Amino acid sequence: MSSNQSERIKLESGLDRLGLEVPSAAIDDLLAYMALLKEWSGTYNLIAPRERDFLLARHVLDSLSIAPWLQPGSLLDVGSGAGLPGLPLAIVRPDMQVTMIDSAGKKIRFIRHVGRTLKLANIRPLHGRIEEMTEDGIFANITSRAFASLQAFVGAVRPFADETTRLLAMKGAYPEKELADLPAWTHLEAVEKLTVPYLHAERHLVMMSLPNPLNE
Repeated sequence: MSSNQSERIKLESGLDRLGLEVPSAAIDDLLAYMALLKEWSGTYNLIAPRERDFLLARHVLDSLSIAPWLQPGSLLDVGSGAGLPGLPLAIVRPDMQVTMIDSAGKKIRFIRHVGRTLKLANIRPLHGRIEEMTEDGIFANITSRAFASLQAFVGAVRPFADETTRLLAMKGAYPEKELADLPAWTHLEAVEKLTVPYLHAERHLVMMSLPNPLNE
């Protein structure tokens, strides 16, 4: 069995364990994304060298582990980096318009390259800081994976949320102190403990909403 076949089988098993039904073409795209990420990381250092042998669990399946909690509609991925979790989610959810913003130009160039290569019509990469984003619009979902503290996250995304928006922040260990520091105008919906296939590390998903986003 080739390494490519082995990777595909492992990916298919991981998706099944996450309860996700993903068509064969999307699995092809996830594998192609992983290959591009490895290729570009050698030059642009998109992810740490020690992470490159663990892309499937630590990055792709980890990103997809939040899919069951996404609401229908649009998604804004803040501090997307190499497109995580935005690109894997866009691949398995072609019905969802995914906007990804990051302040590092090389990472946005990579996301654009992936979009062109895989012909992803549902992504919109933006170069800049979320605090300086001037585009109007309310999103159904706003995600962050390695952006900042929960307090900084909810403060930065307030202009792009209404009372129906779900905020999904991915964390490692249970973020007890960050939860205690949340502003009073933030509604904590739930903290889900995530089980990511092949990943032996704590993962939590903090889900929040802003009942009255523009007024404290």
